[in-house]
Amino acid sequence: MTFIEEVKERARKSIKTIILPEAEDIRILEATQTILKEKFANIILIGKEEEILKKAKENNLDIANAEIINPETSAKRKEYSKILYELRKNKGMTEEQADKLILDPVYFGMVMVKDEETEADGLVSGAIHSTSDTLRPALQILKTAKGTKLVSAFFVMVVPDCTYGENGTFIFADSGLNENPGVLALSEIAISSAKSFKQLVQKEPKIAMLSYSTKGSAKSDLTQKVIDATNQVKKNAPELLVDGELQLDAAIIPEIAASKAPDSPLKGEANVLVFPNLDCGNIGYKLVQRLAKAEAYGPLCQGISKPVNDLSRGCSSKDIVGVVAITALQAQFNI
Repeated sequence: MTFIEEVKERARKSIKTIILPEAEDIRILEATQTILKEKFANIILIGKEEEILKKAKENNLDIANAEIINPETSAKRKEYSKILYELRKNKGMTEEQADKLILDPVYFGMVMVKDEETEADGLVSGAIHSTSDTLRPALQILKTAKGTKLVSAFFVMVVPDCTYGENGTFIFADSGLNENPGVLALSEIAISSAKSFKQLVQKEPKIAMLSYSTKGSAKSDLTQKVIDATNQVKKNAPELLVDGELQLDAAIIPEIAASKAPDSPLKGEANVLVFPNLDCGNIGYKLVQRLAKAEAYGPLCQGISKPVNDLSRGCSSKDIVGVVAITALQAQFNI
């Protein structure tokens, strides 16, 4: 069974409801049909019902079991506008601005996830919205999770015919959000990523703090940041298996680890790869996705009080299905 099939199977054990606020996109409707057919999540589409159903019919898509909510006609419109106003009034938002902004499907969806009276457990957006347009309302409305200092993003990478990592499965972080994390931020990314790996893959996380240097082969401010972040992880989460600074080959290939880093506790078996900055993380995941034909699920978010995940605007309907399955599973952990 593939990684994503295992995620779907686990999601079916406790069905969660996921909001898709970009219902005008055909890929979202195609994904909705698949999700409802495979029965691993319930779906709420945000938008105008008449237009959504027309587009589905024109493309022979069965989305009959999806709930469709139009912010303009919703009975919750005024209540949600008030919630948004109360959350943002100290930042200068007026009641009139809240009344207008709540009509935005992403903002409406976020407030719906926050509303304890609804059955919405998480939200997936980004097929037509930028990362900032997805995460800004998430942070404004849902806030960070208890005990979390930083929201970060990761990809689950599933590399075919690969013996490295966890049978080809890795987490790459941060590959979508934090541009140039400092020592403390980098350590937080590592700790959150270890938690995400354990939840999603159900195996022990083995964290490599990546660099262009292995164990002092080069010295600079860049390598020192990774060394300091590694030490911070060991201090804050001593139960985790982590090492750094490590070059990629020394992190994931046992034979090279034995030569370059013979004392590393990872022994070349890292499955959580923490990149020193967003340049490296984003380039790294795209290289593996395109050249190794890997499945790339994300950018997935960690550190928000409720599961909210971003999509690449180049995503396929299959990608959306996978991210919704992961979001539904995350909702079981109420992260």
